[in-house]
Amino acid sequence: MSRGGSHGELGQRIDYVFKVVLIGDSAVGKSQLLARFARNEFNLDSKATIGVEFQTRTLNIDARTVKAQIWDTAGQERYRAVTSAYYRGAVGAMLVYDITKRQSFDHVARWLEELRGHADKNIVIMLIGNKSDLGTLRAVPTEDAKEFAERENLFFMETSALEAINVENAFVTVLTEIYRIASKKNLVANEESDSSGNSSLLKGTKIVVPGQEPPPTSKATCCMSS
Repeated sequence: MSRGGSHGELGQRIDYVFKVVLIGDSAVGKSQLLARFARNEFNLDSKATIGVEFQTRTLNIDARTVKAQIWDTAGQERYRAVTSAYYRGAVGAMLVYDITKRQSFDHVARWLEELRGHADKNIVIMLIGNKSDLGTLRAVPTEDAKEFAERENLFFMETSALEAINVENAFVTVLTEIYRIASKKNLVANEESDSSGNSSLLKGTKIVVPGQEPPPTSKATCCMSS
């Protein structure tokens, strides 16, 4: 995650860059959620993801320009070796299951354990029950997912990538929470630097994530670790 100084498409100033990862079993609709959020598209003939893909989208949060880098990975076991590199630098995660496949929900705990084992401890996580348009085929009661999310301190939402239900809301909720944490850390660090007479973070100092620290000569603060 970086703060200040960079520019995106058409010279647009980018205030923050947030990496968010999509995880969950194969065929739960991760790629479709990403396509819906990044490009407002849905492809009925979507093939299984091979390895790792990512899309970006720039949006405004609290008058700041935030660039979201959304990473999508294959859910199949044979691609699980990419995990450590995949999670590195992520400050948000969407943990997706299919409401019509109980097994995909039963595997959520394992995905969460893996995520927490590789990612920063303060990562913002949302549990997503996708394919809510298939309510007549529901195999996972909403209450089961709510209870799990509350127990694990996760955000929770049911979505439909097909009908574009709650997809925007889910991503924006996670990105806004990441922004809130980053801004708070930024403010605290800024106050500390002001009191010590050093230059303000708001003048372009980068905020970095674990594993992506700048050289020791740079002034920086990690926005997602305590």
